[in-house]
Amino acid sequence: MEVKTVEIQKPQPKPKWLRVKLPTGKKYTELRGLVDKYNLHTICTSGSCPNMGECWTEGTATFMILGNVCTRSCGFCGVKTGRPEMVDWDEPEKVARSIKIMNIKHAVITSVDRDDLKDMGSIIWAETVKAIRRMNPETTLETLIPDFQGETRNIDRIIDVKPEVVSHNMETVKRLTREVRIQAKYERSLEVLRYLKEQGIERTKSGIMLGLGETEQEVIQTMEDLRGVGLDIVTIGQYLQPSKKHLPVKEFITPEQFKKLETIGLEMGFRHVESGALVRSSYKAQKHLT
Repeated sequence: MEVKTVEIQKPQPKPKWLRVKLPTGKKYTELRGLVDKYNLHTICTSGSCPNMGECWTEGTATFMILGNVCTRSCGFCGVKTGRPEMVDWDEPEKVARSIKIMNIKHAVITSVDRDDLKDMGSIIWAETVKAIRRMNPETTLETLIPDFQGETRNIDRIIDVKPEVVSHNMETVKRLTREVRIQAKYERSLEVLRYLKEQGIERTKSGIMLGLGETEQEVIQTMEDLRGVGLDIVTIGQYLQPSKKHLPVKEFITPEQFKKLETIGLEMGFRHVESGALVRSSYKAQKHLT
């Protein structure tokens, strides 16, 4: 009997432009020591961000509030999905204290989605910004917020505490939104960004991942949609699969393609465009204050 063999395809190797050097430098070493000593929680470390060394050297770090379990199950995200723990009302002070210990000049705050809460977590969001302001009056802030299901009373709590930058990520193009961001809606995210701008937020920001099967024209259309709601800053980076359970990478985008999108975005009128394989939402965040 003939025995048939099946050729198992190996995963496509990452291209050379996705390889990064290990973070080094005196400032990075100092901050790494503080994070370990005081058990501080940053997305930089928990997410093994490739830009951690660069951002920490510039005095920027990202903190996640409202726990580490999300009520949504997005196909791209490595954060656990399930029933979150109770809200920690001491968290605002803990985050503010961490920023003070680390002597952070510019802090980015983000969170999981908390659709289980009546206020979607917006009260803790506002209290966290207030606590940081009290304890770190010289620190500037970016809040990378969820959509709060589009409820303006929740978004208003963010607007009222006046972060220097308010960000909400589109993540992908319209056609892929249902697959990539299962419980999110493309138009709802656009309306959140529109509302923020209409209510006087000076710098609004959003991020897109590439390599999920989108076309270049779809990316350009998403950028046009974002400019259409007055967005100031856009980040464009390469999607990388967190685990085998997540959506696969369909394509590795070349540096030349990223550069082309940067040029197109600046011609559209964005204040800042960060476009590159290793770009993440908070990459060069402090620069976006100008």
